[in-house]
Order: sequence, then C-alpha cells, then structure tokens
Amino acid sequence: MLFNSVPFVLLVLATLALYYLPALRRFQLHLLVVSSFIFYAWTMPWLLLLLVGSIGINVWASHRVVFGDQKRRRFHATLGVALNLAALIFFKYSPLIGRSFFEGSGLGDFLVAIPLPVGISFFTFQGISLVVDAYKEREVPDYGSIVVRGFASHALRITTFISFFAQLVAGPVVKAHEFLPQVREKRWAEIEWNAVFSPLVIGYFLKMVVADNLKDQTFWIAFPYFTEIHSITLLVLLFGYSMQIFADFAGYSLIAIGLGHLFGYRFFNNFDFPYISATFSEFWRRWHISLSSFLREYLYIPLGGNRNTKVQTYRNLMLTMVLGGLWHGAAWSYAIWGFWHGLMLAAERLTADLGWSLKGKLPKALHMLFIFTCVTLAWLLFKLPDFSHVVGYLKAMVNNWGGADLQPILLFFVALFSIPVVAYHLLHLWSRTPRPALQAVKPVLYGIMLFLILVNAGSGASFIYFQF
Repeated sequence: MLFNSVPFVLLVLATLALYYLPALRRFQLHLLVVSSFIFYAWTMPWLLLLLVGSIGINVWASHRVVFGDQKRRRFHATLGVALNLAALIFFKYSPLIGRSFFEGSGLGDFLVAIPLPVGISFFTFQGISLVVDAYKEREVPDYGSIVVRGFASHALRITTFISFFAQLVAGPVVKAHEFLPQVREKRWAEIEWNAVFSPLVIGYFLKMVVADNLKDQTFWIAFPYFTEIHSITLLVLLFGYSMQIFADFAGYSLIAIGLGHLFGYRFFNNFDFPYISATFSEFWRRWHISLSSFLREYLYIPLGGNRNTKVQTYRNLMLTMVLGGLWHGAAWSYAIWGFWHGLMLAAERLTADLGWSLKGKLPKALHMLFIFTCVTLAWLLFKLPDFSHVVGYLKAMVNNWGGADLQPILLFFVALFSIPVVAYHLLHLWSRTPRPALQAVKPVLYGIMLFLILVNAGSGASFIYFQF
C-alpha cells in the first residue's frame, strides 16, 4: 500500500478516528498493530507471515536476553542477531548469490527466483537494534529498561515498534531505545499539528510533484536509450535523477515523520539538506541520517571505529561503507557505490591527517559543487544496477557530443521539476539567519504546494527505497 494512494488515506483516517476515542484509549497499540498488518499485507498477504516471524524472533530473543538464564544472555543475543541476518541474507541476497556463483544450475535458478519482501532491510535492522540494546542492558534516562518483564506486554510493544506503518517499509530506521520510551497512552490534545502538517505537505509535494514528474523524464537513463542521447542531455538527466532520488526518499521520510506525530510518536529527521554538504563526512551526517547513525553505532564502532591504528580506522570505514552499500541492494554495483563513498571518506580523513586539507583555501561553494558532483555521479549505480550499463552511460556522456538530439523539451522539464529541490536547499542556506519575510510567506508556500499536489502530481509510483 503506497502512501500516495486512496486506500492508505482511508486506512489512516479510519485508524485515527478510533485511535483517540477515550473508550478505546487502552487499545491504541492494538489498533496500530492491526492497521500496520493491513498496510503491509495489502498487496501480498503472504508477506505478513515473514513480518510476524521476524517480530516473533525479536520478541523472544530480547526478552530472553534480559529475563532468561543470565548465563545464556550472550547465546540468546547472538542467536537473535544471527536469525535476523539469516532472514535478510536469504530473502535479499539469494538472487545475487545465485547469479554470481550458481548461474545455470538448479540451485542458481531457485535462488534467483526468491522474491524480495518490501521493507525487509528496515525491519530487520530495527530487530537487530532491539536485541543489541537489550544485551547491552541499555537504559533510557527517566524511563529505564526498554524490555518490560511481562511477556505479553513486551510482545505488544515490540510488535508496534517493528510494524508501525509510518516507517515500516522505507524507514527512517528507528532504534529500539528511541521508540519504546514513547509508548504510552496518546491524547488528541497532545497532537503537535504544525509537526504533522508541515512535513506531510512538504513530503507529499516532494514525492508526488517533484519525484514522480522527474521519474517520467529520467526514464531515459536506461539501456539502450541513453546510447543515442546527446552528452548535455545525459548530464542534465543525471542531475535530474539526483534531484529525484532526494525528493523521493526525503519525501517519504517527511511523510513518515508527519504520520508519526499524528499518532503521538516522534521520529528524528532523516535528511538535513544533504546537497549543501562541503565534505563527504558532512554529507553522511545529512543524508539518510537514521541509517548512517545505525551503521556507526552497530557496525563501525563495534569494529573498533577510530580507536586503533589509522590503517584499522580506514579498514573499518571502508568495510562499513561497502556493507552499507550492499544493504541498499543485492547487486555488486551497490557494493561499488559503498566502496566509492568509503574511498572518498577515507581520502578525506587521510588528507586531514597529513595536513593536506583544502578546507578554508577554496570558496565553500566549490567544495559543495565538488561533493554534489561526486555524489551525483555515484547515483548512476542506483539507477543502473548493471555495472556495464554504468560504464556505457559514462562513455556516452564523453562521446555523444555530436550527431545526437539535444531534446530541449526533456531538458526543460528536468530543469522545471528540479527547481523545487534546488530552492529547498537554497532557502535553508538563506534562512540560517532570522528572516521575518520568509515566515510571512510560509503560508503562501504551503498553499502553492497543496495546490500543485492536487493539480500537477506525476504518474503514481512506488518509492525508490521500497526496493531496498
């Protein structure tokens, strides 16, 4: 079920109508669970079995870690994490394993045919965060343990945490110690309406008006179409895809944040204007923040982080980014994407260690342009998971300067629907000092966005990150 669909709007309204009724207040978690199961099972009911199975594993493992035999805490935690990873590897990476090592065999055909359940990368990471936090005996200030003694109560809370439809299929990656302390009775009067309205309007605008319209233009970044397109058009199309993937994923995250606030749950911001980053490390503090913090907290730091030698630090950084790349998709191009970002982060750290940094020696705008260019080139690995097609696209950008049509209409629409993303970032830069005029025109901007959502939405499509 898509956020930008009529059935989803009806599901949210029906859930909301019951959720805040005083007579049903003690059943709020039950209502969220039922609605979330309907949301997840809407198009493929069998997927619900996988989700329930994943929830069951994490409920059992986390409870046993805290309240089971204390001599077997490590065993239960290890088993819980291993089962989460086993499910993720089987459903997500079996096709890659089949194509890479067993192509042409019966086993290879079986592995390639295994379907990818939507959202599995996100809810397995949430399960891992729960089990690890339970093992570390992580307690939240003014709250206490994230695992409660009563098994039924624990199961209900964890089911709500993992299945909550607002962030189930494409994040943000919400950690157990961030969500569970918020579980309590919610009241209508406590809703922060500005925190609901603003992210919902901006999110739906970015998705339906910007990303969905750009999708119809960047369609041409596909083999064999790009081989006959002019180099300038190919450059503009790649720029447009960079705008599209931001609008699509940031749009989803903002919708999820708005929906969370509607039901009384606060999710942290997942994007912080990443295309104004002046360094790669800054980019990863601004892009997909919930995934970056998860990888840092549950992978990079346990590997040793930067606590050992510089060589080990670079190794940990590269390994974290390559695995983060593979998390995005079961294709080697995603690993190359992660390797590229890891290489850039390592090079940036190395130049700083050697005192070769250009920080402060060139205008900040040039730093921003360099980072944006490197990031945008790497997005080709997302758009074209076949690495040979990526190489072909880059060759076409170099070679197609003559004899190919510029396609001015295509250029115009890519530029038109990219303007909101550029303006979104520039407005943020401009508003870092108080701008009373901006506050005065905000209602007008929201009105324009609502109007365009109604009259100029692109053809409906699933979110790009659903495939991960």
